[in-house]
Amino acid sequence: MTDTKKAKRKIRQRRGAKLAIGINTALALFLMGVMIGMLNYLGYRHYYRFDLSRTKYYTLSDKTVDVLSSLTNQIDVIVFFQKDEVGFKDIENLLKEYLSISDKIHVEYVDPDRDLARAEAFVRKYEMTEPNGVVFGNGSRTKYVMGDTLYEYTFNTYNTDPSSFLFKGEQVFSSTIQEISQGKKPIVYFLGGHGEPGLDDFDPYKGYSSIAKVIRRDAVEVRSLVLGEASSVPEDCDALVVAGPQQKISQPELDLIRSYMNKNGKMMVLLDAGVRVGLEPLLESWSIQLEDDVVVDPHRTLTGKDLFITEYGDHPIGDSLKNLSSIFYGPRSVEPMARFQDASDVVDKPRVTSLAHCSSSGWAEMDAVERPFKYNPSRDRSGPVSVAVAVEKGSTRTLDLSIPLTRMVVLGDATFVSNGSLMGGNVNLFMSALNWLLERETLMAIAPKEITYVELVMNKRDLAFLFWSVVVGLPSVIGLLGGCVWLARRRY
Repeated sequence: MTDTKKAKRKIRQRRGAKLAIGINTALALFLMGVMIGMLNYLGYRHYYRFDLSRTKYYTLSDKTVDVLSSLTNQIDVIVFFQKDEVGFKDIENLLKEYLSISDKIHVEYVDPDRDLARAEAFVRKYEMTEPNGVVFGNGSRTKYVMGDTLYEYTFNTYNTDPSSFLFKGEQVFSSTIQEISQGKKPIVYFLGGHGEPGLDDFDPYKGYSSIAKVIRRDAVEVRSLVLGEASSVPEDCDALVVAGPQQKISQPELDLIRSYMNKNGKMMVLLDAGVRVGLEPLLESWSIQLEDDVVVDPHRTLTGKDLFITEYGDHPIGDSLKNLSSIFYGPRSVEPMARFQDASDVVDKPRVTSLAHCSSSGWAEMDAVERPFKYNPSRDRSGPVSVAVAVEKGSTRTLDLSIPLTRMVVLGDATFVSNGSLMGGNVNLFMSALNWLLERETLMAIAPKEITYVELVMNKRDLAFLFWSVVVGLPSVIGLLGGCVWLARRRY
C-alpha cells in the first residue's frame, strides 16, 4: 500500500513538473512575443536605413533630403501606372525612399488595367489622355510627369537597342515637388486678335486646345490676351506667347510688346512661313533675323514638306531633348544676326543661340511657290540653316552692374504644336522652351542613376554544389538538430 502511494505521488509530481514546464514555456513564449513586438515598434519609430547596392542606387541626394525635410504642406503623389510596365518598380522604390524621409508625402497607386473605376475618375479629374505617368499635387497646384521622361537612353553606333539606361526619377520628382510647393502659379498669356489658333479650338490643324491642356497640366495658368482691349501687357504676365498670327500686328500693339520686353519680359514667338506680321523690327533689335523663305532638307523629311529635327543646340532647352525628334512643317529660317555677335565691348548684348537647324544637305528655299523644291546656289542659302533660336539678355555683371534677366524664344513654325501635330518631341520642345522662359528649367542638378543588370552565370559544378548544399544539406542539418532535441526530451 505504501509503495502504491509513493508511485501515485511520483506520478503527480511528474505531472506537476510537466505542467510547470508547460506554463513556464508558455510564459516565456508570451514574453518573447511581447519583446519582439516592442522591438518592432521601436524599429518602426526609430530606424536607420542603409543602401547595400553597389552603385548606391537607392540613396537620395542631399538636395532631395533638404527639399523633403522643408515641406510644410502635404504633397499628393498619384502613380497612374501599369504594374507590368517598365519603370514601375523604379518609381515604387524611389517613392519608398521619399516616404522614409518625409511624412508630408502621400502616395496612391492607380492601376489603369485593374482599378477601372478609380482610373476613370482619375482621367476625368486630371484630363489624362494616356496612362503611365505620375501626378504631383499641392492643393490646387498639380503637375503631371510622363513616364517616358524619367529615362535617358544611350545607343551604340551600330545597334538600335539601348546600350544603357539612366533613371532620372529623383531629379524630375524632386524638381516637381520643389516647383509646386513654392511660389505662385505662373501665368502665361497667348496673344489673340490676329487670327491666332484658339486655345479652345479642337480643330486638328488650327486648334491649340491640346497644347493648352498640356501647359495647364504642368502647373501653369493659361489666359488669352487681346492688346486692342488692354492698355498694356498685364503685370501678372510671366510669359507672353505670340503663336501663329495671320494678320499684321498694329504699331500700338508692337509698342506695348516692346515696352513689356524692356521691363525684363519673357516671350515666345511662333511664326509660320509666308506670313509677315510686323515683328521683324522688334526681333532685329534682339539680334534675330527672319527671312521670307522655307527651310527644306531632303535627308530629314518624309513628305518633302516636313523637317525632322534630331539635334539641338548647346542650350538648357536642348539638354532635355536628347534622343527625341521634333517635326516642323514648312518652317521659315530664324537665325542669329551678325550684329553684336562679335561685339565684346557691348554691355548687355543679346546672347543668341540656335536651338534647331537643318543638316548640311538642306537649304533655305527663297521661292516658296516652286514645286518640287530645288536648290539654286545663286538664290538659296545652303544648310545648315537655323529654324529656332533662344535669346537671353541680363544676369551679367559688367562694370559692377547687375542687369535683370530677359528671355525670348523664336521658332519658325506655329503648326508643330497644333492639335494634330503633337507627336514625337514637339510637346517636349515647346514645354522645355516655355519652362526656360519661366526660369523653371531643371530646378535641381541631380545626376541620373545608371540602371545596371547583374547576371549570375553558373556552370554544372556550381549548380550541383548549390543543389546539395541548399536543397539537401540545410534541411538535413535542421532535421538532425530536431532529432537530437526530441531524443533529449524523451530521456527526460
